[in-house]
Amino acid sequence: MRRPATSRAVSLAAAALATALFLAPFVIESADGEQTQRGDVISWLKGEPRPHDLPRDRLAPIAIHLEGGLRTANGASLPRVTRLEIGLPPLGVLSTRGLPICPARRIRNLRSREALAACRGALVGRGRLSSTVALPNQAPFPVAARLLAFNSRIGKRRAVLLHAATANPPTSSVLPMLLHRGSGRLGTELVGRVSASLGPWPRLRRYSITLFRRYRYRRELRSYLSGSCPVPPTLTAAPFSFARASYTFAEGGQISISIPRFCRAR
Repeated sequence: MRRPATSRAVSLAAAALATALFLAPFVIESADGEQTQRGDVISWLKGEPRPHDLPRDRLAPIAIHLEGGLRTANGASLPRVTRLEIGLPPLGVLSTRGLPICPARRIRNLRSREALAACRGALVGRGRLSSTVALPNQAPFPVAARLLAFNSRIGKRRAVLLHAATANPPTSSVLPMLLHRGSGRLGTELVGRVSASLGPWPRLRRYSITLFRRYRYRRELRSYLSGSCPVPPTLTAAPFSFARASYTFAEGGQISISIPRFCRAR
């Protein structure tokens, strides 16, 4: 006997969800979102596309919000991150055509408002960053920074510049993130190497960032990020690999976490 279409749709949705969860790394839900652990180091990540409801058969402007970070299970000092990779979902398209470019030299050693004044046209995101500074013979102390993300190029490669500025102590740094074609189930990857010039003291604790930008190019309104929810007509929602964060440590080793999400077709 042939099953009704609604029954087949439910079965397909359940199978798709099971596949997505099986392929994703083992994660645990916590107050901070999903988390995974390697040794004493715990990585956590959460986020969402905004909006969740997307067209089935065409692209629409979206924002991507991510929050993540590191902590240790035993309260020990955090390892020093030397490489950071952030993977974005395959349902999204990142477009920079006609978007102004901000050279790294233009915003180095500037406060947030000065960096905005210098490169506002290239702004593609905002967020927050907190780290722990562990100086020799001193108790570690926290530092909070404002994050600004700017469209850029490093050589001939597309990039995002993460500008982090703190009020106390007053300082700033720039982390170039090169754009790569994503691997596996991800669409785009942002890959950055933390400069050794920052020294061995800053230790990443947590960050939040929202990537979004609408702009005009040749009289056309464009979006830095666009997405769709290309599910079959029999379905209204589907799971997908939303984001991944990977950290490489100076002391050796790496930890990664991936999280799935749903999109809803409209």
